[in-house]
Amino acid sequence: MSEQFGTPEVSSDDKLWAALAYVFSPLIPVILLLMEEKKNRPFIRFHAVQSLAIGVVLIIAVPIIATLTLGCGSILWFIMFYWAYKAYQGEMVRIPVVTDFIKSQGWV
Repeated sequence: MSEQFGTPEVSSDDKLWAALAYVFSPLIPVILLLMEEKKNRPFIRFHAVQSLAIGVVLIIAVPIIATLTLGCGSILWFIMFYWAYKAYQGEMVRIPVVTDFIKSQGWV
């Protein structure tokens, strides 16, 4: 599900911003993509674009699923914390459909 990001240029600041992008999606990813020095960092850009895409999908899907499952579908938000943890560990999180989509669009 994830690959190790092996370049030495990933700093602890990059890892923190990548993790925050998942936790506070879609607000932080938009801010990161507007900041010139952050969007030029490949690690931050990958996680910001991916968390923005999955955040928009979850904003649309979670209320529908939660309504159909009487609120139990809202636990889908907790997967964002797992992805944030993986990003903080310095890994490139691979979300099956979303990662392929953002790479095919040339966003990362």
